Amino acid sequence: MVTLTFGIMTFCTLAAFVAGFIDSIAGGGGLITIPALMLSGIPPQFALGTNKVQACTGTMVSVFLFARGKFIVWRIAILGLPFALAGSGLGSSLALSLDSAVLGKILLALLPCAMCLTLVQPKSAENVSATPLTGPRFWILTPLVSLVIGAYDGFFGPGTGCFFILAFHWLLKRGLVEASATTKVLNLASNFSAMVIFITSDVVLWPLALSMLAASVAGNWLGARTAMRIGTKAVRFFLTIALILLMATLLWRYVIAPAS
Repeated sequence: MVTLTFGIMTFCTLAAFVAGFIDSIAGGGGLITIPALMLSGIPPQFALGTNKVQACTGTMVSVFLFARGKFIVWRIAILGLPFALAGSGLGSSLALSLDSAVLGKILLALLPCAMCLTLVQPKSAENVSATPLTGPRFWILTPLVSLVIGAYDGFFGPGTGCFFILAFHWLLKRGLVEASATTKVLNLASNFSAMVIFITSDVVLWPLALSMLAASVAGNWLGARTAMRIGTKAVRFFLTIALILLMATLLWRYVIAPAS
């Protein structure tokens, strides 16, 4: 039985606000909330379940604001939606029984490449959607990206938004703000699918989840408005921060901690 003290509630709620702000812009909010939950002594499966409840609701706010601002590419979102749902359902089912150490090490090896590629993107390509949303590239890559990243989101989660944004930016040639906005729809779908499985498995701490949910909504609202007002500059800045946080988290979790 987990005892939720005032200190734990306050610490995790503050973490959810900061995570919501970052997640709405560049993804990677789970890099803050999951370590915060784990540092508070929450068992891993309960940390994942509680995190999904607050993350799902917070992402809804970003989707609403980006949709109202007409930043979402709905052709990508609608095509990828069922694949993100299916992938997340499979991934979250595996998370209840399998170890994610191998996946963490693979991501750890790939992240430096992703960070370098992000930093050297030419400025002229940042706001240009150069590739038409049609043809084999669109019809094959969109479902594949949604399925694979959706499965990762259900299985572990942190960095999902980063990976969606980078995939849409590099593979489908969307501008960074456009990619960030579209990512929120698929991230919401994968979060929802995983949340349902964790809830039905009774691994959610509801008092903490509801407190973090309210903070996440506020953070996502502020972050989405920041992204739309400042534009690509904000997305690139926070995307880089999120990738660095993910790199540091995985390095500690899968390399340093097991060796100590």
